[in-house]
Amino acid sequence: MRSTVDEAMWLRLFRQFDGRSATLQGQIKEMLVHAILDGLVASDARLPSSRTLADALSLSRTTVSLALQQMLDHGFLTSRPRSGLYINQDVLTPYLGAAARPASPAAFDWQRRLRITPTAQRNIAKPRDWQSYKYPFVYGQFDRSLFPMGDWRECALESLTAKAIEAWSPDQIDRDFEPLVDQLQRRVLPSRGIWAAREEILVTLGGQQGCYLLADLLMGKATTVGVEDPGFPDARNNFGLRAGTVLPLVIDADGLIPDQPDLPSCDYVYTTPSHQCPTNVTMPLDRREALLATAHAHDLVIIEDDHESELSFTGRPLPALKSLDRDGRVIYVGSLSKTLAHGVRIGFVVAGAELIAELRALRRLNLRHPPANNACAAALFLAQGHRDSLVARLNTHYRDRSAALRSALALHLPGAELAKSAGGSAAWIDLGATLDGPALIEACRQRSVLIETGDVFFASPPARTRYLRLGFSAIPLERITGGIRELAGAIAEVGPLVPGR
Repeated sequence: MRSTVDEAMWLRLFRQFDGRSATLQGQIKEMLVHAILDGLVASDARLPSSRTLADALSLSRTTVSLALQQMLDHGFLTSRPRSGLYINQDVLTPYLGAAARPASPAAFDWQRRLRITPTAQRNIAKPRDWQSYKYPFVYGQFDRSLFPMGDWRECALESLTAKAIEAWSPDQIDRDFEPLVDQLQRRVLPSRGIWAAREEILVTLGGQQGCYLLADLLMGKATTVGVEDPGFPDARNNFGLRAGTVLPLVIDADGLIPDQPDLPSCDYVYTTPSHQCPTNVTMPLDRREALLATAHAHDLVIIEDDHESELSFTGRPLPALKSLDRDGRVIYVGSLSKTLAHGVRIGFVVAGAELIAELRALRRLNLRHPPANNACAAALFLAQGHRDSLVARLNTHYRDRSAALRSALALHLPGAELAKSAGGSAAWIDLGATLDGPALIEACRQRSVLIETGDVFFASPPARTRYLRLGFSAIPLERITGGIRELAGAIAEVGPLVPGR
């Protein structure tokens, strides 16, 4: 006799199964697929009726019926006249024997095969559970209260119309999704004073992939790259995998210093002039001109990472280095992820057409092209003005959060010095003395405070912590003062502070 799956079992599965679908109908389908393919039910099992299953799950019969019909349409179930729905045994064929795992092979010695060891590099660490902290002073994380979910959902749905799918679903091979390039060319880059032809723009999976491709294409053992110190660890690590020498370059309260003695020995110089990473200071216009003059005099190529350039508290940001470039030696790396959402992973590189052509060919070998469906939704978001509205809203909220952070530091940590900032979403704090960094991080965690110490940003990590980078993109305004009060308590607990670096 054919077995019938007990409805109580489905209730247990439904309650215990941790699905990702946002709808009840989607959760039912996930549960069914999970139960069928993982062998939790017999391969010849008959399912309860939609009414019985709906009663067992305390859901509407319509919701359950629609889910079962889609499972039937997709071949996971089969219908037998006057008998009901059964698990389709044909769908199980590729999975037969999958549950019986073979014995694990002996450990292979990969270490002797490795040419590079990226795991040995120092990287910024962000706990996955950062949202569970009451005071998350973590950089670059998403604040759902500021993101226009309705607008993004509308654009995502529009990207799923038949006409849109026909446009983005074919293999683009080495091309970029043209509507997104149009928006970059007409809306995004001109706001930075950059006018670029289509063949001078390459779309990437975030600005970081742009740096990786540039390192792969341009750098080798004889190459010397200068990187700001303190500076962006991911860029330093990217270049370090390819270049023979990565030189730390000195910065001050105005960013990278153009006349330092190590600069002329560089082939490439990586800089973040709009909001220096991590200090967040902005390079003034006269220094930008001086840096370009130095690059021209010594035949240097500048890689300009223009992250967060639109996050400005004082109005229109300063023009990009690329906009001041007269001889084509600035490679511009930008990103939409910093203002949209980091998970969107859309960046771009702007440079001479010859270089972009080679980068495009290299990208094809790496991943062919970025996902065009994401590019379609982003292009619609840009074209309909949602990004402009979002940037204005972010600037208002971030300006208020920055001011609250400054006031709270003055009240609870009067000895700390906050680097001057004209925008961005983080603050660089000089405690004026050093202390045990790991102990401070743990003391903060005990108080539900999440911080980032500044050690990882330095080419040579200091033995003790003097600097903090406090992000305010993810922490609500009303919690900033309480968070700084708890931070001060953690510092007092870990102390004493030791003068000097």
